[in-house]
Amino acid sequence: MNATSYTQGILQYIPFFYVIWSDDLLSYSEISVVKTAIQGDETLGKEDRGVLTSWLNPNDPPKDQELKNWKKTITNSSIKLVESEVHPLATFSQNLVCYYQSACPFNTHLKDIEINLGIQPNHYRHLFDLEVVQETSAEHYEASAIDQILKGEHTDVVDAFREVLKDPIFDWDIRRTKEEFREHVLQQVKFLAKEGYGAMAYPETYGGTEDMPGYAAIFENLMYVDGSLAIKFGVQFGLFGGSIQKLGTKKHHDQYLADTGKTKLLGCFAMTETGHGSNVRGIKTTATYHKETDSIIIHTPGQNDNKEYIGNALDSKMASVFAQLIVNGKNEGVHAILVPIRNKQHELMPGVTIEDNGYKLGLNGVDNGKIWFHQVHVPRENLLNKYGDIDANGSYHSDIKNPNKRFFTMLGTLVGGRICVARAGLGGAKKALAIAVRHALKRRQFNDSIKIQEDLLMDYPTHQLRLTPAVATCYVYDITLTHMMKIYSDKSVIDKRKIETQAAGLKSIITWFANDTIQECREACGGKGYLIENQIADLKGDVDIFTTFEGDNHVLLLLAAKGILSEFKSEFNSAGFTAVLKLLGARLNDKLSTINPAYTNNVDKDHLYNPKFHKHAFDYRTRRLTYTLAMRIRNYVKKGIPSYQAFLKVQTHLLSLGKAYSTELAYSTFTSFVDTIEDKKYQQLFQKIGTLYALHELRKDASWYLEQGYIGSAKSKAIRNRVERLSTELRPHIKTLVDGYGIPEHCMSAPIAI
Repeated sequence: MNATSYTQGILQYIPFFYVIWSDDLLSYSEISVVKTAIQGDETLGKEDRGVLTSWLNPNDPPKDQELKNWKKTITNSSIKLVESEVHPLATFSQNLVCYYQSACPFNTHLKDIEINLGIQPNHYRHLFDLEVVQETSAEHYEASAIDQILKGEHTDVVDAFREVLKDPIFDWDIRRTKEEFREHVLQQVKFLAKEGYGAMAYPETYGGTEDMPGYAAIFENLMYVDGSLAIKFGVQFGLFGGSIQKLGTKKHHDQYLADTGKTKLLGCFAMTETGHGSNVRGIKTTATYHKETDSIIIHTPGQNDNKEYIGNALDSKMASVFAQLIVNGKNEGVHAILVPIRNKQHELMPGVTIEDNGYKLGLNGVDNGKIWFHQVHVPRENLLNKYGDIDANGSYHSDIKNPNKRFFTMLGTLVGGRICVARAGLGGAKKALAIAVRHALKRRQFNDSIKIQEDLLMDYPTHQLRLTPAVATCYVYDITLTHMMKIYSDKSVIDKRKIETQAAGLKSIITWFANDTIQECREACGGKGYLIENQIADLKGDVDIFTTFEGDNHVLLLLAAKGILSEFKSEFNSAGFTAVLKLLGARLNDKLSTINPAYTNNVDKDHLYNPKFHKHAFDYRTRRLTYTLAMRIRNYVKKGIPSYQAFLKVQTHLLSLGKAYSTELAYSTFTSFVDTIEDKKYQQLFQKIGTLYALHELRKDASWYLEQGYIGSAKSKAIRNRVERLSTELRPHIKTLVDGYGIPEHCMSAPIAI
């Protein structure tokens, strides 16, 4: 048969039959979907319906000649396959009818087949020997313009810092021993201190510009040089210096802050203990006030009560030690005390023992160590006393009377560290993606003909799906973290509990994302990604620990979820739980009305791409998880189960809530920012990036939404379809998008990225 022999009814179905039979395997799903469409198609006559149905018999497949006729019918036309169409194959099929027949009204049944089977242009473009229009936009984007949008008000600071990073001291190299590596990183940190970047977040009096948001912006750029540099820099100026700045008072600032910013005083942040991990409130190190000598005695009571994994432990002269402060026999809770650990000759002070943690999976340029204290005396003035002090008479006093509130207030001042860790993890993901994408735009592999050039990796749909959603996610998280640091640094925001909840959740989901992305990039680069010279291996080892330090991710998500439950109140003991339930009273009565069936099955592009749909979906998940979680806890408490035990029973639920809240927060923050972009061309690009992020996240949680009846199976398939489509549509701009991260070219020295 030739094209003119097919009736209009049969002709419109030929491209679909050619696609589903192309693999010589007709699945039950394909048979069911196509048969339903044929039976419901009122435009088909009885004879046409019979012919089409006969082609759906897996036991009697169409003959080879029939398949050849189908392909000839398709390829002999001058129709272009336009991937940017809402329903490419359905549109192509109708245009095919228009080419051969006089009338060609659009058949919605074809659209239903395309949606329900999740057929993508990627699935069939190589089957059709005809022109495929892949470009989805005539727009040309400049990486420098995108980078400018991300830098925003920090442009001058970031640009100046990137120039500093051109110094040869920051050239990447393989360093064989930890000793050599550590010494090099120390010199890099001192170099940056000399340039004024160490004191950047401190007040002008102490050599800084009091620009914490700017500090966070340059912190990510340190990851483009080396993870060890970023962490050593953060420990010295952010943790040690930050504890003095945030927990100390003027006398401490005057004595130590300027020298810390210049690296004249090297310090470490001694909080975590071997036996107690994330449980800061339960640490065992004691700081006992001794009235007779007007001093504080620092002591490690047991072998496993030592400080562990302390960065800068081997280079430091002083430690900011967190310990249980005991005054007049009463434990006043955890406080920070400055403790000299080495003298001017770099010899250990009496009573101080330090051991090297040795080689690690990554970050071997950071000198992590263990510290024990045996009855070490320090002056009373060494207590960082912003939130609690011991007066000259030996009496303790604090303006915050509630010990729990005082504890969380102290830790809340250090939330900036969590934001910076998330920022560093994001930097690692960005660099890995930039390397992987550049590699995929050079590396060719496979084709259906040995006579023509092999295909680029980046042109494969699977490769696009592996990398493009992650590229988009980096933009969402970048904007979100910039906003979070701005809010955290706002002095008019006195109560930091809300930002603590937000930072805890974001740090968790972003560092997990970073690890997953770097691993995907390693695999996407094949054996080349495994070579040290291509730098993904170092990123993989360095970023791995980001899920643990500055708070284990699971613990932080539990903290975030409890913050949500209590309207950001931090006290969760048996006495405070009733108040928590009272605050949730309104939500407990919220039945969350049944979603309209028309909504659950809406697969229209305009709906699926609408931010209102994304926000509603994210909000619904957070609200539903909050409601059901509160109900579960209330029921346990009603049965007489102590609140602590009740929370243990719902831990996995808490984790789900923490993730859902953080995802919603990131998307909400991003879309609010996009609304402020003045250049409409770039605003639309960022909108597409946000849409890909949202649909990708919804796709990952599709099982939950299906269980809740929020979406139907057709909508779930359509979301999957759209994620693949958007990944393909962004293919022409993928290099511009990774270049838009603003990673300095001199930091992209991996051979496969050049």
